[in-house]
Amino acid sequence: MGTAPAQIPTSFGHELRACLRCRLVKTYDQFRESGCENCPFFKMDGDNERVVDCTTPNFNGMISVMDPARSWAARWLRVGRFVPGCYTLAVSEALPEDLQALCEEVHVQYVAPKRV
Repeated sequence: MGTAPAQIPTSFGHELRACLRCRLVKTYDQFRESGCENCPFFKMDGDNERVVDCTTPNFNGMISVMDPARSWAARWLRVGRFVPGCYTLAVSEALPEDLQALCEEVHVQYVAPKRV
């Protein structure tokens, strides 16, 4: 598989955020600098507000996936089709409605988090 891996978080403190669509985990600065490798249509790079809208600091657990297509854990978490990287096990917030509509427009699946 020739997909370049996502950036791995450069630190593991309070500045970590997870993409609300694909659950990729990086720091706020990394999302602002290079966006989300799985969701380039969100155009987060260079847009502070978009990073805040598309990501959340509220997530549970984390898994590093080196070979998503062959990893049972990646398939179980539904990240098997995404680029290698660090992913959260669960986010508790939904993507804002305008961004859910954007996902529909560009024909990518968005699965809202289950209500607890």
